[in-house]
Amino acid sequence: MRVVILGCGVSGLSCGVRLLEAGHAVEIWARELPPHTTSDVAAAVWYPYLAFPQERVTAWGARTLEELCALAAQPETGVRRVLGTELLLWPAPDPWWASSVPGFRRATASELLPGFIDGFVFEAPVIDMRRYLPYLMERFRRLGGSIVQREVRSLDEAWAVAPLVVNCTGLGSRALLGDESLYPIRGEVLRVAPLPLERFLLDEQDEARGMTYLIPRIDDCILGGTAVKGSASLEPDPSRAEAILARAARLLPAGTHIHVLQHLVGLRPGRPTVRLELEQVDGRHVLHNYGHGGAGVTLSWGCAEEVAALAGQLTDGAPHVGPAHHPSSIGRTHGK
Repeated sequence: MRVVILGCGVSGLSCGVRLLEAGHAVEIWARELPPHTTSDVAAAVWYPYLAFPQERVTAWGARTLEELCALAAQPETGVRRVLGTELLLWPAPDPWWASSVPGFRRATASELLPGFIDGFVFEAPVIDMRRYLPYLMERFRRLGGSIVQREVRSLDEAWAVAPLVVNCTGLGSRALLGDESLYPIRGEVLRVAPLPLERFLLDEQDEARGMTYLIPRIDDCILGGTAVKGSASLEPDPSRAEAILARAARLLPAGTHIHVLQHLVGLRPGRPTVRLELEQVDGRHVLHNYGHGGAGVTLSWGCAEEVAALAGQLTDGAPHVGPAHHPSSIGRTHGK
């Protein structure tokens, strides 16, 4: 079957690879290509963040974790397995995704930094998106896929050339589909020169100062971050950069020099639930895969494999088609 995928971020590329491997003829159309997509700004460490519902996210995340760990054996992918610590200011139960991570455990006293009373220790893939997205593009093309840079204003444009459209437009689905349940979650990070870090560090409990994460990559480090719901500005905020640096300094050895290389801003596609379903419109099909919040990379392979399975049902003649609801009618409550 001929398939057009809309979107060339990590979701679109992962879906493209899996659909090509399943024997489909696949073309990606996107207004922006790497290195200018939202995915390029991702930190990125495997971590289910701001994505719902819990049960489906757990399954997608667990499958993606397996695939990313396998890719870590190939240096050209930019994926590495790194030990990390999530620091806790007060007691908390194990996170709901803990069972997906082999070796997940509580931190020992020697692994905690001053001011923290508990923590989680786990190994997770850290993905350098400057390497990973070009790797995915090359893999997609090597399998026979093609990439076209073009803006799409209607699904009809893609349906004109393919019976199946896979919608991986992220926040763009708000304009493309009129999905008013989507909202931007503005994130800012700093790319800095390598720091004396053997682990990635996370602190999500300090609501007064804001969340902090330090993600060491191959030849740099990502410091974050912010999560401003409803803000669509892509203009870097110097005051937020200073706040990120101050929070990061608290988790580093005293006197550590931080050399900032880039100040990056991206808009996560927030939604009450990830939308992954097959929809039929006037006899034509669109497979939606968007609304991953802050977990696009974390869910990418699990979602891509479900997309490929649903596409396979079409060729088998027995598709499971999701409800043709209006996007704005979906409940707006969040749950973890």
